[in-house]
Amino acid sequence: MSGVVVVGASLAGLRAADALARSGYSGGVTLIGDEPHQPYNRPPLSKEALLEEQEFDAIRLRSSAKPGAVSLLTGVGAVSADLGRGLLFLSDGRELAFEGLVAATGLRPRALGIPKPSGGVVVLRTYEDLLRLRAELAGVRDVAIIGAGFIGCELAASLTQLGYRVSVIAPEDVPMLRPLGEELGGALMRHHLQAGVGFGLSRLPVAVEGGERPERVVCNDGSSFDAQLVIEAVGSSANVEWLEGNGLDLSDGVLCDERLRFGGDGRFLAAGDVARFPNLAFDSIPRRVEHWEMAVDTGRYAGKALGRLLTSGEESPAFTPMPAFWSDQFELRIQSFGMPGLVTDPGQIRVLEGDLDGEVVVGYHREDTLVGVVLVGFPQNHMKYRTAVSESLAAGVAPA
Repeated sequence: MSGVVVVGASLAGLRAADALARSGYSGGVTLIGDEPHQPYNRPPLSKEALLEEQEFDAIRLRSSAKPGAVSLLTGVGAVSADLGRGLLFLSDGRELAFEGLVAATGLRPRALGIPKPSGGVVVLRTYEDLLRLRAELAGVRDVAIIGAGFIGCELAASLTQLGYRVSVIAPEDVPMLRPLGEELGGALMRHHLQAGVGFGLSRLPVAVEGGERPERVVCNDGSSFDAQLVIEAVGSSANVEWLEGNGLDLSDGVLCDERLRFGGDGRFLAAGDVARFPNLAFDSIPRRVEHWEMAVDTGRYAGKALGRLLTSGEESPAFTPMPAFWSDQFELRIQSFGMPGLVTDPGQIRVLEGDLDGEVVVGYHREDTLVGVVLVGFPQNHMKYRTAVSESLAAGVAPA
């Protein structure tokens, strides 16, 4: 009998493999990843691993399965899959037969299609990217970060603390606009400015000028920013190409149902950043959620659900998690519960407690339903507001 293959030795992939191994499933569980390392934790790459020059062991993830319960193949990726025949084709020429599959291949960073030197322009997604960033920082004074999302702002905070002069360049009016809204994003920008971060917002980079290495970033309004190192933090693309040819919707990750299943077969599930699914606690619209805790939750659900199906034939209930994320920027801890990014009407974003320029709790509403909160500080109130979102959703949201 064929076993289960988990494609992607990511946080989500590891938790899926662990859950499968603990579910009572008697077949083999194989976890494969194209990086040469064991699974590791990515969020520290832009924060403590950079600030403290941590080595790999500090971010390595530990399995919760019994030793030997999961076979790990590293340094080999999936090239393609034939779901109908239950075959996975690997980059080293091997073929793996499977009776169940979990897709957990995550994301890769995008790069801007603008003129730029061959050296001194980096991204940050993998441990190898971190090693390259450390090496590229030698002799650098000015760093330009293209992109004002969470990764860009975390990097800006870390590099400023390390003594570099940092400029953040992005087309939005305030950083972290999409997940946080204009008011809270503006308040956090003021905090960054006070700490020494420079911003070039409401503009687009059109070229990175220099010789073999950058000298400046030039924008569409004619402005320029000195930089001997440029970091691109402009979003990511889902790693789904290996699933092409199976009749799947891969337009934005892997389209799944409310049980994380894809391809019309309960034996195929997705987990982590690559999974696009409807969370019926909020509505019926499939979305990808790129949060650390969602990678954990989707992985555990997928592994447990697949193990349950293969051992007893039983289906699991719909997956309706509470999304949560956090970000550390300077001394600030930003914590969120729910889906604040669903709310785009500024009139539905309100301060619930505190002050925007200090500790604050911001609520995000759809009509009378609280669908998300963001806390800056107030660590003692995290569970209070997580519960408030859960209770409001239970009382007020019907899938639409």
